[in-house]
Amino acid sequence: MPELAEEALKVIQSHPDGVLQSELWKLLDIDSRKCSRVVKKLVDDELVERIEYRKEGIKTYVIKAKKPAVDPSLLLAGGVLLPCICCEEECEVHTCPYLLDWIYQLAIEEFEE
Repeated sequence: MPELAEEALKVIQSHPDGVLQSELWKLLDIDSRKCSRVVKKLVDDELVERIEYRKEGIKTYVIKAKKPAVDPSLLLAGGVLLPCICCEEECEVHTCPYLLDWIYQLAIEEFEE
């Protein structure tokens, strides 16, 4: 990803509620036309979403970062699914034997690699 697009994405991600495109180009210290091209690239790459917004009768867009999908492999250790997903026990997380076993399995796998 070009450096300007990376910088724009960082700025957008730092605004959880989104940032107005009309403000983004000022924050990036670029002209609005260049900002539009950068935003289009980020939208095309599915890293951000662009939502129409009217401010004082002027049309602009709110640019929000999309949350990346969770890698399902992060929920597995030794082929075993994170126990908390389907657990119905009421426990303290830091003393849960099921979770501790799962974490130990992760550590063993990492050590073996």
